[in-house]
Amino acid sequence: MSTRDTFYITTPIYYVNDVPHIGHAYTTVAADVLARYWRLRGRDVFFLTGLDEHGQKVQQAAAKAGIDPQAHCDRLAPQFTNLWDRLNISHNAFIRTTDKPHQSVVQRYLQQLFDKQLIYKADYTGWYCTFDERFWTEKDVVGGLCPDCKRPIEQLSEHNYFFKMGQYQEQLQRHILEHPDFIRPESRRNEVLGFLQTQKLGDLSISRPKSRLSWGIELPFDKDYVTYVWFDALVNYISALEYLPQGQPAGLRYWPADVHLVGKDILTTHAVYWSTMLMALEQPLPHTIFAHGWWTVDGEKMSKSRGNVVDPNKMVDQFGTDAFRYFLLREVPFGQDGDFSHSALVTTVNAKLANGIGNLLSRTLTMIERSCAGVIPERGPAVLPELEQRIEELAAQLPGKTETGFNALQFRDVLLMIEELNGCCDEYIDKSAPWKLAKQPETQPQLHTVLNTSARALRLLALLLYPFMPKAAAQMIEQLGLSLDLSRPLAAEAGRWDAPLAGSKIQKGASLFPRIESKPQGAKPVSDTPASPQPTAAAPSAAPAAPQSPAPAATPAAAPAPAQPAQISIDDFMKIQLKAAKVLAAERVPKSEKLLKLQVSLGTEQRQIVAGIGKKYEPEALVGKTIVIVANLKPAKLMGIESQGMVLAAGDSEVRGLATFVEDVEPGTKVK
Repeated sequence: MSTRDTFYITTPIYYVNDVPHIGHAYTTVAADVLARYWRLRGRDVFFLTGLDEHGQKVQQAAAKAGIDPQAHCDRLAPQFTNLWDRLNISHNAFIRTTDKPHQSVVQRYLQQLFDKQLIYKADYTGWYCTFDERFWTEKDVVGGLCPDCKRPIEQLSEHNYFFKMGQYQEQLQRHILEHPDFIRPESRRNEVLGFLQTQKLGDLSISRPKSRLSWGIELPFDKDYVTYVWFDALVNYISALEYLPQGQPAGLRYWPADVHLVGKDILTTHAVYWSTMLMALEQPLPHTIFAHGWWTVDGEKMSKSRGNVVDPNKMVDQFGTDAFRYFLLREVPFGQDGDFSHSALVTTVNAKLANGIGNLLSRTLTMIERSCAGVIPERGPAVLPELEQRIEELAAQLPGKTETGFNALQFRDVLLMIEELNGCCDEYIDKSAPWKLAKQPETQPQLHTVLNTSARALRLLALLLYPFMPKAAAQMIEQLGLSLDLSRPLAAEAGRWDAPLAGSKIQKGASLFPRIESKPQGAKPVSDTPASPQPTAAAPSAAPAAPQSPAPAATPAAAPAPAQPAQISIDDFMKIQLKAAKVLAAERVPKSEKLLKLQVSLGTEQRQIVAGIGKKYEPEALVGKTIVIVANLKPAKLMGIESQGMVLAAGDSEVRGLATFVEDVEPGTKVK
């Protein structure tokens, strides 16, 4: 990674005819995370994305729609710009290859190469794929189909202009060997090297006759031809710097790019075509071309024909922008292929965000509000020295490890480190039990230590999470009562564990990450309202119908013997799985005086349980208690909220008390 004060990050320019899908969102969110991180670190960042708007497919689609190609592009462009707004993409510029300044730069570079005799005209016969807008050699074609898109292709013979790409083969090989970070990840680097070492690099056709294609940039040295779409598109990375930076003089101040982010399907285009073009133009090559993997959907290739294309707009509607961004970069190591599933996204939101970061924030602020009048307290004496030291060591290491992760573009590693600190803090709160410390005046100093430590961890988590979840991170900072502006570079001391914090007045707000209520796969449909309970002695049924005639006098009789409960075998009983569960959070269910929604820990997992104990207990009184639950009960919905277990309580028509423990019992312990 460059050590310059500037940082230039690009996405590919996306084809305007495409409908934005998860792949577009993935690349652009990754670029945005990098841009936000380096801005925080004080780098002068230029983040470029945009659209490729020339070519045969655009011309054909416009003709089919009966409109001008430019009007066609203008109609489609907002589907990308609107999505970037929804995904909170902080790009500095959005280039369109129909921009007149861009076209001028392309023509200038074409003329330079022509004047250097690096472009020549020749006859060419080959197999042409209209969809990919490229020629293929005879050995590439099998069964008359394009080797890339598998569509039928046609054989064409025509005069075209060629760029002498082949003469830069050895130079490109040397550059790749001498610069290990030029193509990443390493597997992709090896692919390109293997290609260059085993095959002769031919020259590149860089024109199309206007008789076949008119929608493109006219060659400056031949008015009968337009530029091949790839030559046009690739130049955007430099042309944009001449006219799009706001308040900056024209020029190449940001060049070379620090990172070109691309999908693996266009790696050759960037690593070979673009690199040799830059060599011919005597421009420095980008520091890194990083090719990430593809997304499948539930194990299948994503395609329109399968109807499984993931619409990022729908994901934002359902899960929110920050949660979707978090999932994209956490689910799979960057550079590898990933599989999208709705259930995996729900699991990530619930386990890592709702039960993780969101729960830690809610627990901490609730206790500060109730025990410290909403003011973050000063640290007191140690409570759990070893665990506190571990938290501080993690916090001290995280800024450096985070930078290493961002330099390597290993976003998942960064998020896993963040989750480690989050988990350590959860363990700290569970073991220190601040709800118990709050009950005794003599343990108030220890309580303050726990709350101060947790608030410090949350502050650091917000700073680290900002590139991934900018809105949520800003809300965390606001709820902690801090005045940090995360859109501006942070001073070096901002990331220190001992940065000023005590005395801040918290502003507790709504839950950042509400749990996603989702019916488990394979579960039977469950009504949103609970089934009516069967009448019991404690809950009388409706009055019987009035008699039609006076009843005869009853003959006194012995009282009926009480009904005996049905007996079960030991095998029946063993089917019930009882476990100890620690209550992490509790709140009332709206519009119900009886139901409470509990978040409980079973040690290795967290669950949500809806329990009818609201008349007996206030929610805050339950936090920290270890209770008994039925752990293998099928999930059900109560008032539209999924319950993943049952709380054991004593009583008949009224709850008398919860089943708890005399001794301390670890969450998840089986109850026999």
